[in-house]
Amino acid sequence: MKFLFTLLLPAMVFGQSYSEYNVSVENPFGKLNPEAPAETADYAPLIGICDCKSDIRNPDQSWAETKDMTWTFKYVMNGTAVQDETMFKDGRSAGSIRQFIADSSKWYVHFYSNTAPTPKLLAWEGERRGDSIILYNEQKAPNGMDGFYKIVFSDISEDGFNWLGAWVNPTETIVFPTWKIRCTKRKGLSDRDQLLQNMKAFSAAYMRKDTEAIANMYTEDGKLFPGRRDILEGKEALMEYWKFAEGSKDLYHKLTPIEIQILGDYAYDYGYYEGSLTNAEGEPVNFNGKYVIVWKKIDGAWKMYLDIWNRN
Repeated sequence: MKFLFTLLLPAMVFGQSYSEYNVSVENPFGKLNPEAPAETADYAPLIGICDCKSDIRNPDQSWAETKDMTWTFKYVMNGTAVQDETMFKDGRSAGSIRQFIADSSKWYVHFYSNTAPTPKLLAWEGERRGDSIILYNEQKAPNGMDGFYKIVFSDISEDGFNWLGAWVNPTETIVFPTWKIRCTKRKGLSDRDQLLQNMKAFSAAYMRKDTEAIANMYTEDGKLFPGRRDILEGKEALMEYWKFAEGSKDLYHKLTPIEIQILGDYAYDYGYYEGSLTNAEGEPVNFNGKYVIVWKKIDGAWKMYLDIWNRN
């Protein structure tokens, strides 16, 4: 599940651990950095996973059949920005990076999608007004009339939110809704979702070369079964193993589980891993293989107990 590295000290940002506010086992959706602009908390009630109903207009202006989707929000960039991702059952996915810039007192939102990739990301800007967050992107109507695409997050609470996308003219005397979404906030992650979040957190820690964060994802008696080596056990041994080579960069890592089974306070999953990096000599290194993990629930949190893998 890895490529062998030698030591690189964890990166430090403003005197604090780089991972302190990032996605981790303890904070599966990251954590708000107190040094971030106060407005970053505008999205605080949305942090987590929401189950949503999506209605979008057809080209003939009728409304299409309602689709189910999930909308996930988390803190990124060491807790100073918000990243979100929408997922539909048919594989469509989109997301954005949301940053509040104090100098202009506005939110700036850069949008991306797997169905319409573009070399230049679309950007919206706006601010919170009362209980709503309102964003604009300049856009002409099909008849050439000047205007904006306006996005409104409303009824924001710990229970969920509503979202509306509409074309408006500059004075907003014309409002033409084209997309409506209603979201309900999940009150807690299922065991399966927690395991999936942990897998993503592992890959995120790997890519930022955070040895300590990786070691903390194992139980106190967690064990590694590396190829052609003895079984390794305990945090000290794991810290020693998950070291990173000085000069390595551009790390990529992904886990793709094939099966996940929950058995009380234990669980297992197996699947494939893949990754790449650029070594100190500037040479690209790719790796992939298969893995099995046995998980144990400790004080309500899932951690890796047994971890074995081998390369393809």
